[in-house]
Amino acid sequence: MESDRTIRTIGILTSGGDAPGMNGVIRAVTRTAINYGLRVMGIRRGYHGLWRGDMEELDARSVSDTSRVGGTFLMTARSKTFATPEGVEKAVKMARVFGLDAIITVGGDGTMRGAGDLARQGVPVVHVPATIDNDVGCTDYTVGFDTALNTAIDCVDKLRDTASSHERCSVIEVMGREAGYLAFHVGIATGAEIILIPEQPLDKDKDIIGKILSARNRGKRHYIVVVAEGAAKGEEVAKQIEEDTGTEARATVLGYLQRGGHPTYLDRYRSSMFGILAVKSLLDGRMNRVTVMKKGEIIDIDLFEGLKEIKTITQEDFKQARILSI
Repeated sequence: MESDRTIRTIGILTSGGDAPGMNGVIRAVTRTAINYGLRVMGIRRGYHGLWRGDMEELDARSVSDTSRVGGTFLMTARSKTFATPEGVEKAVKMARVFGLDAIITVGGDGTMRGAGDLARQGVPVVHVPATIDNDVGCTDYTVGFDTALNTAIDCVDKLRDTASSHERCSVIEVMGREAGYLAFHVGIATGAEIILIPEQPLDKDKDIIGKILSARNRGKRHYIVVVAEGAAKGEEVAKQIEEDTGTEARATVLGYLQRGGHPTYLDRYRSSMFGILAVKSLLDGRMNRVTVMKKGEIIDIDLFEGLKEIKTITQEDFKQARILSI
């Protein structure tokens, strides 16, 4: 949507689960905006801080040396108040109190829906997708995914060393309540024998127990099972494998370990490009947009069209993973 609205002050917030690279977005937005003569207000604790008026002005120095650090220095929080119509009204009022001409939101699909709520109430927004789950439907990539992926891969590689020494099955539970992108890519990258994700349910006896027994009969002495938390509980899977096969099985839940750590090159670079584009979209009069990666290109698209898009791990994708796990 083109607009002749003058942009002088931009607010930026991070919301939902933190992701490595969020600080890179804040840095890029701040320095790009200042370069074009704009003010930037950093909104603390996401939408919760917005409706409470918890914000500070950012300058070029306040974002120095932040892109290499994980998490978000603006902090993030879930907001029950903002989830109500009254809460959105409070947030809109506070945006006016602080003279915010537009707000850049950084986070996952829930944060993106919140941006839509603001836009419907007349607050111009641009959303930057950032979540380790990579489950925002309108973009091929979300900030934080590569770092979380590499963290999980490193953990699985170390567990494989132990599993091979003890003729053991290692079951690794990774994040992903409703989407299995992290588990899927970790499984392929580490050569897991079995990948359990919400999108592609497996038959316990045939696809899990049967596969381990078949592998054992072919001479394998250690096995890796990668489980998305939304598909099954790692402890339960390990217990079932040990009971049905007699093979020692240990479960490891990576949990919040996956959210931390220094962002990888990809997350530092892409967070910067997303942040620059978010500001330029506003300056060019393109309001209510979302920055996305499509087929390797970083572009911005209509926010409300983006909210309608979905993506999933297909049967064909999963078939390729099975080929590699023979």
